[in-house]
Amino acid sequence: MANPDNRLQSPSRRHLLKVGSLALGGLVIGFSMPFAGRSFAEQVLNEGPEDQPMSNATALDAFISIDRDGQVTFTVPKIEMGQGAQSGLAVMVAEELEIGLDQITLKEAPPNEAIYNDKLLNFQATGGSTSIRSNWEPLRQAGAAARLLLIQVAAQRWQIGADQLRADNGRVLGPDGRSFGYGELVDDASKLPVPENIPLKPAEQFKLIGKPTRRLDTPAKVNGTARFTIDLVLPGMKYVSARACPVIGGTLLNLDDRAARKVRGVIDVIRLDNAVAVIGEHTWATFAGLRALEIEWDYGDNAGIDSAQMEREIKEALDKPGAVATEQGDIDQALKDATKTFEAEYEMPFLAHAALEPMTCVAQVRPDAVELWVGTQVPVRAQTAAAEASGRPAEQVIVNNQLIGGAFGRRLEVDFISQAVAIAAKVDYPIKLTWSREEDTTHDMYRPYYIDRFAAALDDQGRLQGWRHTIAGASVLARFAPAAVPESGLDSDAVEVAQNPIYALPNLRVNYVPVPPKALHQSWWRGVGALRSTYMLESFIDEVARSVDRDPVQYRMALLGSHPRAQQVLRLAAEKARWGDPLPAGHGRGVAVQEVFGSFLATVVELQVSEDKGIKLKRLVVAIDCGQVMNPVSVKSQIEGGTLFGLSAALFNEITVSEGRVEQSNFHDYRQLRISEAPPVETYIVESREAPGGVGESGTAMIAPALVNALAAANGTRIRRLPLARAGYYVI
Repeated sequence: MANPDNRLQSPSRRHLLKVGSLALGGLVIGFSMPFAGRSFAEQVLNEGPEDQPMSNATALDAFISIDRDGQVTFTVPKIEMGQGAQSGLAVMVAEELEIGLDQITLKEAPPNEAIYNDKLLNFQATGGSTSIRSNWEPLRQAGAAARLLLIQVAAQRWQIGADQLRADNGRVLGPDGRSFGYGELVDDASKLPVPENIPLKPAEQFKLIGKPTRRLDTPAKVNGTARFTIDLVLPGMKYVSARACPVIGGTLLNLDDRAARKVRGVIDVIRLDNAVAVIGEHTWATFAGLRALEIEWDYGDNAGIDSAQMEREIKEALDKPGAVATEQGDIDQALKDATKTFEAEYEMPFLAHAALEPMTCVAQVRPDAVELWVGTQVPVRAQTAAAEASGRPAEQVIVNNQLIGGAFGRRLEVDFISQAVAIAAKVDYPIKLTWSREEDTTHDMYRPYYIDRFAAALDDQGRLQGWRHTIAGASVLARFAPAAVPESGLDSDAVEVAQNPIYALPNLRVNYVPVPPKALHQSWWRGVGALRSTYMLESFIDEVARSVDRDPVQYRMALLGSHPRAQQVLRLAAEKARWGDPLPAGHGRGVAVQEVFGSFLATVVELQVSEDKGIKLKRLVVAIDCGQVMNPVSVKSQIEGGTLFGLSAALFNEITVSEGRVEQSNFHDYRQLRISEAPPVETYIVESREAPGGVGESGTAMIAPALVNALAAANGTRIRRLPLARAGYYVI
């Protein structure tokens, strides 16, 4: 996911640390990044000297607080949606604070972009695989600051130098066996200014970072005590489900709800501009009530649109100049002078997010406040949406963020939250809105359809002299954050990876042609711009290599001279996959390598294909250099999950439109990889001391090109349009 406002620059001032005391006594470390371009943020962050104590724990929604009992509470700036981000962030804090993970309690951060903005995204969000890499230094500094203050207080009490003391397991230890628990020191520590220079532990002293640790959310998810939004029950709460017009832009014309009101358990039927909601005593009553409704819609202007029309418009856009994302050398001249040229087009379909937990939000509109219980990747946007839907100021909206049962970018959007609040505003009790799977699939915010066109220039030795790359498709950024898109229309997310390929290309031009979306709302999908570009680019370079009879691994390796980390993962993946070993007829290996989300990955797929297009996946091998690892177990699980998630999409998934309506409705026609079909994912981690890179979406971005490249190696068939099922392939 690209920076939602590329006008917002990285902070030039040092990180801001504040120290204060809890209302009942204790130490609070408030840490934040200056947020350029937001007057409210500047007001908060500049309200006083940096060493002025905070008045209470909630003044800046501190990251770390320690009470008089020594209990450490960490207010986590990222949302947990199965990726293990909160546990990884807790490891950073615990490492520098010298406590065990069993000594830390996690608390969800409230909406507050002044404090919890992501310095890479420049707004408060969980996405784009930034959770670890955006907090690598800030959270360690917060933990180290608290530790230094506690040691300083102990040194003062014992009248010895602080350099003679150390912290361990929640205590400050003296040279003669004396010790203080953190809780005994917090009151005095809260009165001290934070040191200007905060040294961090060297890697060789790490006790937690880089070591296998248990995720903090696992026990509750295993024993069933974890609660997601869909599980919540509030006193007096009623259940709601809704049906929106199946065509985007359509409105409600007429409604006969008499049969629905007779359904046992149905309480009320609510009319909205473009939807109807049924309130009931339980979810199944609302679903039955919706089925009994007789609805007449005004389908609006999008009713005549179908997939063929949208695809045709995107393909026609490829002939337009668009915006220049990158230009180096003279690719036009290189193509004229080339001994050989190679051209190809690649297509990626619309995709739904298909999260296991459908869109769900609990909302209550009271005279004094609007309160939400919802899993959202964007707490501030959720707060703003609820304020707009209820006609209240944002200050009156309370957001209680919940665990998320899968998001993949879907909960960067707030449409279902707005709908829940609009319904709650019409009743005097809390409601829980739950979309059916069919509503979720047909009213998603879809990954855009893209077509990429390449033309490569090669010399008489088959060496790549550069390429011309044109990208056409909808701009997600133009809808999500229009101020971030320049007049040229260049969407930085749509050209990610493509505009800065890791290969040494003396001549390169990348153009982007935005195509205004029709019939579908479009948004980010796991892997975002990196996934889009990597499929196209890694498929093309594989074709180029094979067109001049070169080994795809060696061909890539020769172009990676300035990227030793990319070379290393490519070499490792090829070695582990036994790349050079001969294979039986009908078998093939495919490879892809790129830098995505600040990490370097190489993926190798080995498969077998039958004459009737049955595919048996034999091996998936991934080598990753993600810099400093927080937890190798989490890295491997995220690579496995992301790879298999992307594999489902590459094999099976696409969203199609007929008469303005999405044709897929549930997992029977938008299917996922079955357990019996999924091969093991072998993950090899390169040991590194570089700053952490992203992991959550990296595996997803790499699997599709490796898959189609393996298929081409197995039977000579090059698939340029996903999914493979569209061409008749199936999994055996």
